[in-house]
Amino acid sequence: MRNQRAQGNAPAGLYTAEQRARRDATVWTLVQGILAPLQFAVFLVSFVLVLRYLATGLGYEIATASILLKTGLLYLIMVTGAIWEKIVFGQYLFAPTFFWEDVFSFAVIALHTAYLWALFSAALEPAPLMLLALAAYAAYVINAAQFLLKLRAARLQVELGQTPAQEATA
Repeated sequence: MRNQRAQGNAPAGLYTAEQRARRDATVWTLVQGILAPLQFAVFLVSFVLVLRYLATGLGYEIATASILLKTGLLYLIMVTGAIWEKIVFGQYLFAPTFFWEDVFSFAVIALHTAYLWALFSAALEPAPLMLLALAAYAAYVINAAQFLLKLRAARLQVELGQTPAQEATA
């Protein structure tokens, strides 16, 4: 692995020792650790409700309420995640370590926001509105997978006891 730090990009590992210490010391890590699985649980329930509506035409109101809850949690996790990123990396968004995850997060937010706009402006009928929600959910799943892969890489870095300097020479 080439040393990315020398190239001006992210450190070779996900976190420097100082960043790891800040990550472990901040309450925002716990907040993210609670909100992420909560959002995923709401997503799963909402996904089923949306599919149920599309298949049967029943439950539009509960499906809509679940999408609104999921969207609210998405906004909350984005704001708290930006605070976490500021504490750990010194900038609110687009820290090199999470640059592409943050970029894709904005696509997820854009799709969820498009859903809200379409809902509250009555720009779409219920079925197309639910299809828009599914598009937003598909983007969310991709983004969640990005973050899960980063978390796995961070755990492996710790398990292997590697520092960024050691990884650069590995």
